[in-house]
Amino acid sequence: MSFFYNNHMKNESLINNYKQFLDNGKTERECVSQIISWAKKCGFRDVNDCSSLKAGDKVFVQKMNKAIALFVVGSESIEKGMNILGAHIDSPRLDVKQNPLYENDFLVYLNTHYYGGIKKYQWVTLPLAIHGLVCKKDGSSVQVCLGESADDPVFCISDILPHLAQKQMKESASDFITGESLDLICGSGIPSKDDDKDSKKDKPSAKKAILSILKEKYGIEEEDFGSAELEIVPAGNARDLGFDRSLILGYGQDDRSCAYTSACALIESDAGKRTNCCLCVDKEEIGSVGATGMGSHFFENALAEVIARLPQGYSDLTLRRCLANCNMLSSDVNAAFDPMNSDLFDKANASFLNGGIVFNKYTGSRGKSGASDANPEFIARLRGLLDKAGVKYQMAELGKVDQGGGGTIAYLAAKYGMNVLDAGVSVLSMHAPWEITAKEDIEQAYNAYKTFLTLE
Repeated sequence: MSFFYNNHMKNESLINNYKQFLDNGKTERECVSQIISWAKKCGFRDVNDCSSLKAGDKVFVQKMNKAIALFVVGSESIEKGMNILGAHIDSPRLDVKQNPLYENDFLVYLNTHYYGGIKKYQWVTLPLAIHGLVCKKDGSSVQVCLGESADDPVFCISDILPHLAQKQMKESASDFITGESLDLICGSGIPSKDDDKDSKKDKPSAKKAILSILKEKYGIEEEDFGSAELEIVPAGNARDLGFDRSLILGYGQDDRSCAYTSACALIESDAGKRTNCCLCVDKEEIGSVGATGMGSHFFENALAEVIARLPQGYSDLTLRRCLANCNMLSSDVNAAFDPMNSDLFDKANASFLNGGIVFNKYTGSRGKSGASDANPEFIARLRGLLDKAGVKYQMAELGKVDQGGGGTIAYLAAKYGMNVLDAGVSVLSMHAPWEITAKEDIEQAYNAYKTFLTLE
C-alpha cells in the first residue's frame, strides 16, 4: 500500500466500490441495475408500488432500464424546490449494427457504428468485450456479457502493420481509421488452397459456424440482431494507476465517476427540509436525445409521479414551481490539465488531478455556445457551504477559448429556471477507451455532493 493511499485516502471502501461499479456498469442498463440494487437495500421503493408519499420516504423511477431518478422526500412543500444531482451514465463506445454479421475472406466480422465523440484510431488492436441485450420475437431476451471473464473470448479490431502503412501514416488522424473500418473480428475460417471455383462451393462457411455457436450457446438467430442492443467496450477491469496507486485507470469514467458518487450521496442521505433527487440519464454523449435522455420528458414525468402521491396532490403549477425553485449540480466531468499538451489549456483556469471537485461556471464552446452559465449568487452559496464543510474544490474551464469545448445536461435543466452549476471530477484522456481520474477527486466529489444535499 502506498504512502499516498495510506495518508490521503480516508474512504478506501468508496474507491473500491467505485472500481467495482465501473467493472459491472459498462452500459447504461448495467449502471441502472446496480443503482436500483443499492437503493432497494437502503429502503428505496419503486414509486409505482407506492399509493402515497410523506416526508422521509425514499423512492425511485426508472425508464426503459436506462435512466433513473431517485428521490428522498423532504418535510417542506415540494413547491419550494429540490436539491438535484444530475449525471449521465452513457459513455463513448461502439454499437453493433442491426445487420452486422458478415464473412470476408475467411474472417468473420461484426459491423459497428461508433457512439459519441471518439478518436477512432484509439479503438483498434484492443481486447474488446460485448455487453447488452438481444430481444427475441417470442418476448424473451438474452443478456450478453462476453469478454470480461478470464475464460471468455475477447474481440478485436485489426490494424495494418507499420511495414505496409506508408500511405496510412501520411493521412490525418481523423481519416486513417474510418468509421466503416471499425468492424470487430469475431471468428475465422480455413482458406482453401484450391482456386477452382467449383471446389469453393463446398467450402465450409465461417459465418455459418459462428451462427451455429450463437444458436447453440445463446439461442440467438441471425435475425435477432435486428432487435438487439449490443455495445462494444474495452475488456478488463478498472485498475490502480501509478507506483503510489493515487490514480484510477478505467473505462467510462466520463461520466460514471460523477454518477456513482452522486448516487451514493443521495442513497446515503437522510430527509431534510428540501426533497433531494439524484438523476442519472442516458444519451448525453449524442446530444441528450431519445426517451431516456435529459432532453426528454422523463425527469418531468418522474417528478409528476412523486408530486401526485404527496398529500397536496398533483397540479401543473406545483410541478412548475418545484422545477423553477430547484438547485442542481450537473454532475459531469471536466478535462484535467495535461502537462504533455499544456498549450491547449489556460493554466490559471484549468482543473488538475487531485485538486478536488471542479466547478465549471459555463461549458459550451467558442463563445460559450450551448452553455447555461451559472449565476454567481448560487456559486457563492455553494462556496460557503463547501468551505464550511472542508471540501476541496477548484474553479475551471475545459480548455482554451478557441480550442473548442464540451456540453453537459446543465442547459436542459436550466430551461426550467432553476439554479444549475456543472460540478464534477477531472479526467485525463477523456473519451479514450481507458480514462484516468484521481482517487482524491472521487472522494472530494462524493463529499461535495453529500454536502450539497444539505443546502436549504
